[in-house]
Amino acid sequence: MARQRLRRIEGRHNALVKELRQAFAWAEPSAEGFCAVEGVRILEEAIRSGLKFHAVFFRESAQNVAERLLPQIGTHVETLLLPDKLFNASVPSEAPQGVAALVQVKQFSTEDVLQRLQVGPIVVVVGLQDPGNLGTILRSAEAFGSAGVVLGQGTVSAFNSKVIRASAGSIFRFPVVMAKSAGGMEKIFAAMRSAGVRLIATSSHKGAALDQANLTRPVAIFVGSEGSGLSRDLLAQVDELVTIPHAAQVESLNAGVAGSLVLYEAARQRRSAS
Repeated sequence: MARQRLRRIEGRHNALVKELRQAFAWAEPSAEGFCAVEGVRILEEAIRSGLKFHAVFFRESAQNVAERLLPQIGTHVETLLLPDKLFNASVPSEAPQGVAALVQVKQFSTEDVLQRLQVGPIVVVVGLQDPGNLGTILRSAEAFGSAGVVLGQGTVSAFNSKVIRASAGSIFRFPVVMAKSAGGMEKIFAAMRSAGVRLIATSSHKGAALDQANLTRPVAIFVGSEGSGLSRDLLAQVDELVTIPHAAQVESLNAGVAGSLVLYEAARQRRSAS
């Protein structure tokens, strides 16, 4: 039986259990590229995406989940069975599904993203704190064709457990680049300018209507925070502002919706131009 592979762990000081807790707390890949994920669907997406597993943790009362997932996980992977209380204390979810894992995620550079400009626009996210909105943008970026997503200053980590869940696995397959320092963003700007990328920022109230903007050329689309949008300094560096027309009584669209609509419009224009 699959559950015979499980090694029972009783103590919270086990090295792998400590590594799992730390990975969830850091919400960033370790030096080896490992991050923590949890939930049946997310683990299945990690498997489908071909990620390398470091260890998988099952809650004792969820051994039916182990029966479902273990046949999909290589026999070389460490698989652990934790008492319910220990498992629940090790994952951030308020309603854990009984499985978590340490997986090795893919690392991407600015150059990787720029080499994919023929796929679609780059999305640059700055100051976005809501994990659901970032996860939505990542999912839409993969669905509608984007060269990659760059995360700027003040943005929630792409490996926050809620972002991973909202991305529905896109974070495992899609190029995401961290540029959260001021110097990092300056390098990103310089690299995009050098590659001939036109910089476009979304705005809630001013700019060209979205369907009037030319999104078929190499472009980078900047999306800001839900409350304050993009800073004046950043807006001063872009080439064009675009707005999504909507009913006057609606103050603005949330960042996840706005980013998704721009990505869809870019994909529509590329299809029409081909």
